[in-house]
Amino acid sequence: MSKDFGIVPLADQLTMAGMQFVQGLVDGSIPLNPLARTLGYDIVEADDGRVVVTARASAEQLNPSGTIHGGVAAVLLDTCMGLAIRTRVERGKSSTTLEFKISFMRPISAEAGLLRAEGIVLTCGRRVGTAEGRLTDREGRLLAHGTTTCLIA
Repeated sequence: MSKDFGIVPLADQLTMAGMQFVQGLVDGSIPLNPLARTLGYDIVEADDGRVVVTARASAEQLNPSGTIHGGVAAVLLDTCMGLAIRTRVERGKSSTTLEFKISFMRPISAEAGLLRAEGIVLTCGRRVGTAEGRLTDREGRLLAHGTTTCLIA
């Protein structure tokens, strides 16, 4: 199924529970944000407190050193972790990243294949949620690890 790209107005987002919104991104009933088209990522799985985002590593993502730019890893991890928290947000509320941290474990090459970022909620209260994320290559090797704190409002 081909997915569309665009922005869902916040007023429309607030009519849905977070899980409904994220599931819509997975099944294509809600458009992915334009950055997903730019970087070539997709939101492919969503469960309660867990989201998987994938992207194919490519030469277009290289930094001057010849490895995949750390910003690509940051976007994939921020997306999967933030949306994992979003799956726990009730109707009428939204969430946004307050801070996140990434630790790189190894260089990411253009030959890394399909990159897989999995975010899992650690805690989620009424105002703050935390999650961790793991970015792996096609062989399942850990490339980067991240943590996030999101504000729920």
